[in-house]
Amino acid sequence: MEKSCTLLIHFDKGTPAIANEIKEALEGNDVSAKVDAMKKAIMLLLNGETLPQLFITIVRYVLPSEDHTVQKLLLLYLEIIEKTDAKGRVLPEMILICQNLRNNLQHPNEYIRGVTLRFLCRLNETEIIEPLIPSVLQNLEHRHPFIRRNAILAVMSIYKLPQGDQLLVDAPDMIEKVLSTEQDPSAKRNAFLMLFTCAQERATNYLLTHVDRVSEWGELLQMVVLELIRKVCRTNRGEKAKYIKIIIALLNSPSTAVIYECAGTLVSLSSAPSAIKAAANTYCQLLLSQSDNNVKLIVLDRLNELKSSHRDVMVDLIMDVLRALSSPNLDIQRKTLDIVLELITPRNINEVVLLLKKEVVKTQTGELEKNGEYRQMLIQAIHSCAIKFPEVASTVVHLLMDFLGDSNVASAIDVVVFVREIIETNPKLRVSIITRLLDTFYQIRAARVCSCALWIIGEYCLSLSEVESAIATIKQCLGDLPFYSASEEGEATDASKKTPQASSITISSRRPAVLADGTYATQSAASETAFSPPTIVQGSLASGNLRSLLLTGDFFLGAVVACTLTKLVLRLEEVQPSKVEVNKATTQTLLILVSMLQLGQSHVLPHPIDNDSYDRIVLCMRLLCNTGDEIRKIWLQSCRQSFVKMLSEKQLRETEELKAKAQVSHAQPDDLIDFYHLKSRKDADDANKLNRILQLTGFSDPVYAEAYVTVHHYDIVLDVTVINRTKETLQNLCLELATMGDLKLVERPQNYTLAPESSKQIKANIKVSSTETGVIFGNIVYETSNVLERTVVVLNDIHIDIMDYISPAVCSDTAFRTMWAEFEWENKVAVNTVIQDEKEFLNHIIKSINMKCLTAPSALDGECGFLAANLYAKSVFGEDALVNLSIEKQADGKLSGYIRIRSKTQGIALSLGDKITLKQKGGS
Repeated sequence: MEKSCTLLIHFDKGTPAIANEIKEALEGNDVSAKVDAMKKAIMLLLNGETLPQLFITIVRYVLPSEDHTVQKLLLLYLEIIEKTDAKGRVLPEMILICQNLRNNLQHPNEYIRGVTLRFLCRLNETEIIEPLIPSVLQNLEHRHPFIRRNAILAVMSIYKLPQGDQLLVDAPDMIEKVLSTEQDPSAKRNAFLMLFTCAQERATNYLLTHVDRVSEWGELLQMVVLELIRKVCRTNRGEKAKYIKIIIALLNSPSTAVIYECAGTLVSLSSAPSAIKAAANTYCQLLLSQSDNNVKLIVLDRLNELKSSHRDVMVDLIMDVLRALSSPNLDIQRKTLDIVLELITPRNINEVVLLLKKEVVKTQTGELEKNGEYRQMLIQAIHSCAIKFPEVASTVVHLLMDFLGDSNVASAIDVVVFVREIIETNPKLRVSIITRLLDTFYQIRAARVCSCALWIIGEYCLSLSEVESAIATIKQCLGDLPFYSASEEGEATDASKKTPQASSITISSRRPAVLADGTYATQSAASETAFSPPTIVQGSLASGNLRSLLLTGDFFLGAVVACTLTKLVLRLEEVQPSKVEVNKATTQTLLILVSMLQLGQSHVLPHPIDNDSYDRIVLCMRLLCNTGDEIRKIWLQSCRQSFVKMLSEKQLRETEELKAKAQVSHAQPDDLIDFYHLKSRKDADDANKLNRILQLTGFSDPVYAEAYVTVHHYDIVLDVTVINRTKETLQNLCLELATMGDLKLVERPQNYTLAPESSKQIKANIKVSSTETGVIFGNIVYETSNVLERTVVVLNDIHIDIMDYISPAVCSDTAFRTMWAEFEWENKVAVNTVIQDEKEFLNHIIKSINMKCLTAPSALDGECGFLAANLYAKSVFGEDALVNLSIEKQADGKLSGYIRIRSKTQGIALSLGDKITLKQKGGS
C-alpha cells in the first residue's frame, strides 16, 4: 500500500550508506558526524529502506543531544518512520518519544519549541498527540511570536484529525480570542487561516465585522481573506456583491502580490465589464511596475486569457499592453505582440502602427544584441496589420524598405516578402514602391533578398521610365563587363594546378537548399548570409552588390538576374516605340548573360555554374533572340497570375483557420448526456491494452513475465506480471532492469517471495529525457529452497517507440528553411516501396511517422511524375523534426527518390530513419 509522504529530498543512489556505519557515527560524541549520520538515515528511509535496529540507538544517543541541528533532524526522522503496526495500532516504543516531545514543548529555547510544534502539524496518531495537548495550548500564550504562530498551526492540524473535534472541543473559540488580541501579522494570518479552514462562519463574521480595517491588515492576512472570499462566493453566489467591495478596496493595497490575487479573484467572481476592466488595468499596472521577467510573462498569460473571454474590454487597453514592448526580453516582446495583433480594430489600428513604427526606428539606434530578431518580429507584426487593414500599408511600407539592406538577413527577407504582397494588394502604391526599391536596391546585401527584389522589379515595372530605370539599376549593380580579366583567369588556372585540393574544399561548402515547393536547389554557403566582399571584386562596392554576390559563385542569383532582365526587355518592346532603343537594350542584356556564362565556366571561381542555372540563362538568351506571342504571354502575365493565386490561397487558408478556431461546439438541449463512469468501456480498453502487452519470457521458462507499457510524455510505466510456473516457492525474486539511450530508472528493485503457481504485479517507473528510440532490457533473478545459487531468467528487450513522443506541428516556410540550414544531423533514406502512386506514398509516410505536410495541397495537385513535400513534427521535449520527401515515377511505374530527415539531435534523425525504413514498403 502506498503511504502519504510529507518530505521529499533528492537522493543520489551512487554509494548508499551502510546501516552499521550510521550506527557507529550516532553512538560517537562528534556532533558533525551525528548530523551526517542522521541525514543518511533519513535519505535511506525515504528511499524505501527499513532500518529497524536504528530506532533504539537514536533513542539512546540522539534524544539527549542539546544540539539544535541534531534535534531538528531527529524530528524529521520521527516524521518519516512507521509509528503503527500492521493493524494500525501505535507501536509501544513510541511512548519513549512522547515524553521527549513534551519536554521539547516546555523547553526554555524558543527554536526547539517552535520546530516541535511544527512537527506536530504532520503527526496523525492521536495516541501520541493526546498527552501533548495541554503543552500545545500553553504555547498559544507564549511571549514569542515564532512559538505562537506554530502553536496555532499545531492546533489547526490537531483539530482537522478524524477525532480532532473531540480532542480540542473549544479550539475555534480559543483561536478567535487569539485573533482578536494578536499583534504579530504572521500569527494573525495563521489564526484567521485556522478559522477559515475549521470554522468558516466564524471567519466570515470576523471579516464582515472588521470590513473597514481590511485594507490596513498585513499582506499575508489579506491573501487568506481573498482565498476565503473565493470559497464563500463559490458556495453562495448571492453574497457576491458585498465581497466584491472588499476586493475593490484591496486593489489599492501597496502589496503587488495582493493586487495580483485581487485581479484574479475579480475575474473568477464577476463578468461585469467594470470588474473586468479593473482587473485588466491592474494587470497592465503590474506589467509596467515589475522588473522581474517571469512576473511579466505570467501577467501577460493572464491578459491573454482575458483577451479570449472579454475581448471588447481588452480592446480599450491595447496601448497600455503595448507599453510592455519597452522590456528588452524577446519572449515578453513576442507575447505582447501576439496579444495586441488579436485586439486590433479599425479604431485603434493607426495608433498601434505608429507605435510599432517608432519601435522599428529604435532598433536602428539601440546597442542590444537581439535588435535584429526584435526588428524581425516588429516587421512581421506590421505585415499582418497591413494585410488586415490595407489602408495603413502606405504609412509603413517606405519606412520598412530602409531595412532591405539589413545585416539581419531574416528581417530583410520579411521586409521584401511584405513589399511583394503589398505591391500586389495595393495597386495605388505600386509607382512609389518601385521608385523607392530602385533607389535602395544597391544597399541589399543578401542573395535571397536580391532574388525577391529582382522578381518585384521584373513584374511591376510597367511604364517606359520605370523599365529603363530598372535596366540601368541592374547594370549598375553588375558593374563593368567582363566579370574577370584574362590575366586573373591565368593566375587562377595556375593556382588550381598547384593546389588541386582547394576546389574540393570549397565545393564541400555548397549545400542543397529546400525551396518553397520542397525541391532542392544547389546553394553555396556564402549566399545564405549577408556577403563579405571577396578579393576579386572590381568596381566600387557601393554600386556592385549583384557583382559581388555573383563572384562568390551564387549562380542561382545569376539566373534570377537573367530572368528579370529578359522580362524587362520584353516589356520594353511593348512600351518603347523606338526599335533602335529596344535592340540596344536586347544586345546589352545578351552581353550580360554571356558574361555570366563565361564566368561560370572559367577557372576564376572555385566551382563552375550548376546545370539548372546554366539552362535558365541559355533559355533567356534564346528567348531574347526569338520571341513569340505565346511565350511573351507566359513571361509577362502567367507569373503574376500564379502569384495572385498563391496570395488568395494563403488568405483562404488563414480565414479557414480562424473559422476553425472560432467554432465552439455548443451542446444541443436534447443531446444525450454521457456519464463517463457509467459507460461500459471494458471491451474497448481491454482490446487496446492487449495490443500493448509485450511478452518478456518464454512459455517454458520457470517464471513467465509479460509487461504492459504506458508512455506518458516524460514517464514510462512498466506494469509487469510475473507468474511462478513451478511447484516451489521462489524467494528473493527480483526484477532487474537496465536501460540504453536517454532513459533512467526511478526506483531500486525490490525483492519478493512468490508462492507456487501464483502471480505478482510489479511496477517500474522510467524517466525519459529526450526523443529517441530507447531500449529497456533486464532479467528476473530468484532463489529456490533446495538450490543455493541464484537462477537468472533473461528477458526480451522492450523497445520504446519514438512515435509516442512526436506529434504533427505547423511552422512557416521561412522557419522550416532556416531550421533546415541550421540543423547538423541529416539521415538520408532511399525510397523502396511497392506503392506506385506518388500521393498515396506521401500519405502513407505521413501516417507512418505521424507528421504534418507543410506543402500546400494545391502544390501537390496534378500528375507530373515528380513529387516534393516538406513534413514537420515537434516532440514533447520541444525538439523539431524536419523531413523532405523528393520522389520520381520511373518508366516502369516504380517510385524512386530520397527521404531526408534533419534534426538538432542525432536521436530523432536516426530513430525516424529506422521507422521510415521499416514502414515505407507499404502494400501490406
